[in-house]
Amino acid sequence: MMNPAHLDLFRAVLRHGGMTRAAAALGIGQPHVSRAIAQLEADLGFALFVRGHGAALPTREGEAFAREVERTYAGLDALRAAAGRIRDLGTGPLRVACQPSLADRLLPRAIRGLAGDHPGVHVAVQVPSPDTIWSWAASGQCDLGLVRPRSGYEAVVREPFLAVDAVCALPAGHALASRATVAVADLADEPMIAGAPGPLQRGVEAAFADAGLVPHFAFTAQYTAACCGLVAEGLGVAIVDLLPARALAGLPIVLRPFRPRLTIETVMIHPAGRPPGRLVERLMAHLRAQRDALAGSA
Repeated sequence: MMNPAHLDLFRAVLRHGGMTRAAAALGIGQPHVSRAIAQLEADLGFALFVRGHGAALPTREGEAFAREVERTYAGLDALRAAAGRIRDLGTGPLRVACQPSLADRLLPRAIRGLAGDHPGVHVAVQVPSPDTIWSWAASGQCDLGLVRPRSGYEAVVREPFLAVDAVCALPAGHALASRATVAVADLADEPMIAGAPGPLQRGVEAAFADAGLVPHFAFTAQYTAACCGLVAEGLGVAIVDLLPARALAGLPIVLRPFRPRLTIETVMIHPAGRPPGRLVERLMAHLRAQRDALAGSA
């Protein structure tokens, strides 16, 4: 069996035109190079070089063997390059599914950090429904998800990620805008903008029920931006997620803490059964860093 180190020395002798020059370039003794080439010739069964006058010229067999060696090394170089691409860029697009409230700022900032670490990385972002995000993670159709908690999905690894309190969005100049907080009782006679069916909307309805009140939902909007847009037009008030609402600085609305406190939770999920890839782990780290920066600026 050929020794790979002997092949490296064979290439060095060809490159430098002699065993003495190859040894000097490599910083090793010439006898070591000579013994390695002699052993390689014994393994092959033919002479590789014609020795003489300090030079080592390849024989015809040596030239033919050199061509095969270079083809092999070219293949190894291609494998090394492929391994580098997999290490730095992964095996394909990094598939991320995210709820709308984190898709406009927190996630893009984390992806910017990942792209700084790994230039050329390809991230595909989807913003489907929460149930779809959970299903994709359970079936391996996405590599990472940011989503509201759900039960019944066993093939998913989940990590608590973020918890923020809902706020009351009011039109600028509304009588309640001067309050430090807005309580459910303050909204007894106010037209309300209902959110999409889900934990927050159920929490709002439960808060009214616990206070013995019936909310007056004049309009319904699926996303926070739409809810706040209706609020800005003076069509009602809304209980909304703080993060996307705070990003709507251009709208004539004010945000006030709502009582009773309604906490909106987000979990970070990925498929169970195999560890997340290197890029997924790096993106998770950037997401945590962005979350911590957000908490520090609150």
